[in-house]
Amino acid sequence: MRIIITGGAGFLGRHLCERMLSLGHEVLCADNLLTGRNSNIEECEQNPSFHFVRQDVTAPLRIEGPIDAVVHMACPASPPDYLKFPIQTLEVGTIGTRNMLTLALAKEARFLLTSTSEVYGDPKISPQREDYWGYVNPIGPRSVYDEAKRASEALAMAFHRRYGVDSRIARIFNTYGPWMRANDGRVISNFIMQALQGKELTIYGDGSQTRSFCYASDLVDGLVRLLMADSDSGETSSQSKEWGIHYPVNLGNPREQKIVDIARIVREMTGSSSQTRFHPLPADDPKIRCPDITRARRLLGWEPKVRLEEGLASTISYFRTYYCVLKIR
Repeated sequence: MRIIITGGAGFLGRHLCERMLSLGHEVLCADNLLTGRNSNIEECEQNPSFHFVRQDVTAPLRIEGPIDAVVHMACPASPPDYLKFPIQTLEVGTIGTRNMLTLALAKEARFLLTSTSEVYGDPKISPQREDYWGYVNPIGPRSVYDEAKRASEALAMAFHRRYGVDSRIARIFNTYGPWMRANDGRVISNFIMQALQGKELTIYGDGSQTRSFCYASDLVDGLVRLLMADSDSGETSSQSKEWGIHYPVNLGNPREQKIVDIARIVREMTGSSSQTRFHPLPADDPKIRCPDITRARRLLGWEPKVRLEEGLASTISYFRTYYCVLKIR
């Protein structure tokens, strides 16, 4: 297959590019490097089947020749990033998504949108199922990301219903692993870097809020399965066909854990003597986050395999190396 991956120089984009190349596909990576990094794709660029295009996808992407699939991952995804780039975040979720859907329509290509669990906002139910509409503040500081992704989902469904685009939507829950940025502001990277540097581990709120963490290789496996699934994949006959493959699918680890417990595990695994410091909870920060992955199990035969401790060991090893490089510089 010949596949376009927008945001391919980001954390998860890099992992997906690598996986697609390993499966023998040709990958065209489009990224404006607003939050992505050239260093993420250096190894991919050694493969002749990989091509990098530095471009903001809010401008039309002109690609010669056939395209089999468009995977739209471009978007600032960590709170510090989308708070720093609010307009760009909204534009890539609206203008950028429409451009990529238009390209998929023109090329008769399959379309995969990487959405987010943030569409559920600060949920009132747990675990979160795909048919839950969420509890989102549309004008809060986080709304630029939440609403960008909700608009992206609406566009994907509109192009599917109106033009028959073979679209799929992955709602990604917290994911971690090697190639995360050291300063991206996410929980796992924050805790690991603070522990390795002997700094206090920053916990927002009282640490009782929950998250579920999926290792990058597991998440990418889910994305590949969703992209490659048959177009007519649906639920059981007792359920509406409306909830077939074109509707959102949660991808994440259903093992829910408190933030304060994650801090303790990271501190123990790094051998750090760092203490914890509690700060006020940011506006609209969700109190609970846990996916119901029933649809992913049924439609894709997917569930995460990597245990948290195993994934953290690999991630900590990566950050130890990265931190040493930083110290040398």
